[in-house]
Order: sequence, then structure tokens, then C-alpha cells
Amino acid sequence: MCRSEGGVVVVETLVIIPTYNERANIADVVARVRSSVSDAHVLVVDDASPDGTGALADELAASDSHIHVLHRVGKQGLGAAYSAAFEWGLERSFERLIEMDADGSHLPEQLPRLLEASRGGADLVLGSRWVAGGGIENWPWHRRMLSRGGSAYARWVLRMPYRDVTGGYRVFTADALRSLGRDDVHSQGYGFQVDMLWHAHRAGLRIVEVPITFVERTRGRSKMTTGIVIEAMWRVTLWGLASLPGKFRSAR
Repeated sequence: MCRSEGGVVVVETLVIIPTYNERANIADVVARVRSSVSDAHVLVVDDASPDGTGALADELAASDSHIHVLHRVGKQGLGAAYSAAFEWGLERSFERLIEMDADGSHLPEQLPRLLEASRGGADLVLGSRWVAGGGIENWPWHRRMLSRGGSAYARWVLRMPYRDVTGGYRVFTADALRSLGRDDVHSQGYGFQVDMLWHAHRAGLRIVEVPITFVERTRGRSKMTTGIVIEAMWRVTLWGLASLPGKFRSAR
């Protein structure tokens, strides 16, 4: 959606898609985003993918003024990619900034539902797999349990009420991002998503969960590793200790 303020056209929505070796998926995902929310802009943030994802994204951008590419010098992690993209979008006065995976697991067709909740007054909308109406397709039982268990552990340790703490399909308002201490967010992967949510929760932002269906990728390889999960759980534990009174206050 676009609107005018004092004669200046304000573009509302920026969909941020970080990529690393997603050449097989990026064109389809971007096309589906543009079809689902025709006035949205898309920012592909590529970490110098050796498979040519960045070059393909440049081709897409050359044919569509609503597609943009932010090239980074190497693989620096999901959190760093989103941080750079948030700065890019805020500098250009986008009102809503959306996190979305590049592999097709986040269905672009569900974007209008998330945006509706954001326009309804939410500062942060979480696309949630674990609320009524949400779900996962084509995951084995152990991955389901890992995801549920990770969310449950972080929810308990950090004393947050949200069901899907680790999900990565989210809508932030620009004001919400400006209000957060994002310089303090250094985590990657699962840890980044938990960290951002915890910052938002502690800032007293209005956070709403909207059910989504998460679909396992059909092309390419997942970037999730055991190391990322361990890092996330370790950081969550430290954050939980740091939030306690007394000697643990400086644990973070």
C-alpha cells in the first residue's frame, strides 16, 4: 500500500529475503510475493552466494522496480543480514518490514493475513506454527519436537507468553524497530529471532501471533545446524540468568 504525506509518496511494505545459495528458489519466491502483495517491495540480501543467487537477483531487479538487491561481502549470518536490511529499509522510510525465508517454507500467499494484523495495530506480528490453525508440512517428528522444544524452553526461561518464539516469518513496524536496542542483538539463526522477540517483549510492544503453515523446502539444503541450535539455547540460558536479580544480572 502506498500513501501520500505532504506530497511525498510513502511506500508501506518491504519484504526482506536473506539468501545464501538459494538460486533454485529465489525467483519463484519473489514472484509469489509480488503476486500476493502487488505493491510491496522486495529486498534480497545476498551474502555472496557461490551458486549465483546474487546475480539472478540482480536480473530480477533489472526487470522490476519493486525488487532490490543488497550484496554483502560474504556469509556473515542471518542476524547480520537482517540488521543491514532493517537499516536499508528504515533509511528509505518503509513503514512495515517483513522477515521471510528464501526457500519457500514461508508461504507468500499468507502475507496479506500477516499484514492485516499489522495494520490492525500490532507492533510485531509473528507468523506462528504453534497456535491454533498453524502447522508444519513435511517435517519428520524429531524436527517438530526440536522446534516445539526450543520455543517452549525459550518461553519458559525468558518468561514470554508466545507460542512460536523461534519462527522467522514476521512483520515489524518501522516504529517498533526504531524503539528496539538492535545494537545489542548479536545472535544468529534461532538465536537472532529469539533475541529480537525478547527485545520487543521487554520494550512493551504489542505482539500478535497469526497462524501460518510452514512447508519444508523441496529444493536446496537447509542452513540449520546443530551448532546454531546449541548457540541459541546457550544464549537463551544466559539471557534468562541475566534477567534475574543479583549476581546473574551481568551474565549477558
